[in-house]
Amino acid sequence: MSHTFGIRQAQKQKTRQALLDAALVLLEEQSLSSLGLREVTRAVGVAPTAFYRHFRSTADLGVALVEEALGSLHPMIRTTVTTSENSEERITRAVQLISRHVTAYPAHVRFIARERHGGVQPVREAIRAQLVRFAEEVKAELAKDPEAEGWNDDDLLMLAHLYVDQMLITASLFLEALEAPEDERERVTQVATRQMRLISIGRHHWLD
Repeated sequence: MSHTFGIRQAQKQKTRQALLDAALVLLEEQSLSSLGLREVTRAVGVAPTAFYRHFRSTADLGVALVEEALGSLHPMIRTTVTTSENSEERITRAVQLISRHVTAYPAHVRFIARERHGGVQPVREAIRAQLVRFAEEVKAELAKDPEAEGWNDDDLLMLAHLYVDQMLITASLFLEALEAPEDERERVTQVATRQMRLISIGRHHWLD
């Protein structure tokens, strides 16, 4: 009996993932607000009623995609501001990590970029909640840095949000240059590095 249950659970998870994957492909060409569940189920080859065994609505599916796209990134985001290296090394590593992530998961990055200010409120709220969590985690890492001495919590959180917002901007820049020639991608790397460096310089002089 337990063996049969395990098989069913595995199949259910497989179908759920197939729905997420199909939706992500379809969302390359449209926004979530225009996506129909019949499109998704047709792409997977299941009946429309099967959709509701996994998601309450396309908005619910969108929230699951947010978790898939951003939920696993928390360790990477914290790594970008770790205090174990100097600021220039941190910036270089951060830009490299973002570039590699965009190359590996362009559809997820495109989905977040489009839906962050899109028309589906639960998805916007899910993205916002993830970004707030990122900022809190970055703030906790920044607070460990000796350079944070004298900073109050509000200013540290403001700085953390600056870094998180800049990471999103950098991801968007790399996404736009994904199919561009190598020299254009290198230009994006240089621009992203300079922008992060500007934040770092402002940080060093904030208490002056």
